[in-house]
Amino acid sequence: MTVQIFVPCFIDQLYPTVAFNMVKLLKKAGCTVKYNESQTCCGQPAFNAGFHGEAKEVCTKFLQDFEGSDYIVAPSASCVGFIKNYYHQLFENSAHKHQATETAKRVYELSDFLVNVLKQLDFGASLHATATYHDSCAALRECKIKTEPRQLLQNVSGLSIVEMTDVETCCGFGGTFAVKFEPISIAMGNQKINNAADTNATILISTDMSCLMHIDGCAKHEGKNMQMMHLADVLTSGW
Repeated sequence: MTVQIFVPCFIDQLYPTVAFNMVKLLKKAGCTVKYNESQTCCGQPAFNAGFHGEAKEVCTKFLQDFEGSDYIVAPSASCVGFIKNYYHQLFENSAHKHQATETAKRVYELSDFLVNVLKQLDFGASLHATATYHDSCAALRECKIKTEPRQLLQNVSGLSIVEMTDVETCCGFGGTFAVKFEPISIAMGNQKINNAADTNATILISTDMSCLMHIDGCAKHEGKNMQMMHLADVLTSGW
């Protein structure tokens, strides 16, 4: 199976290792991985800020970069959720409407793809630690992903997952929300890291590095010693 990968801005600029580990997982699962070097952003930041015209230009480029019938896989439920749920709205009265609809059907968040398309749960990872898991809003509410990451984590040798209180509550990042409503964002982030710390876990895992970046900042400010790990990094541990 040939798979095209989409590397979101956060991953590309700040956490490239996550993308490399995603590729390793897909190759181990038997996929042929393609990367279009001309790809840029999915358009979500501009759209969420209200610049729909500018967003449409970026989204049109995304459609062009990912033409074809291959699956598109990304290590970010946030980007995937935007493409799946908002592209049809953006291109409603456009010649790209059909293409946007079909592209939305082909794009998958990594854990969703591994579990529900490839039907593979065990990648031979090992990580001897106690961890807790954060459900990102995009994964939970836009991509309807809840059990998939946990199914994959259950097969990581030596890893114990302890669920935190209010696990489905937002971490407070929300893109520009963290800038526009900084005090609220910080309070939500502090609540999340305190709930995570109460589990006595040493690692916090999620599908979205944007959430983890925000929580990590709150953790350091609060003096909480907890490591943030993307799911892809966990699933390639011990290789």
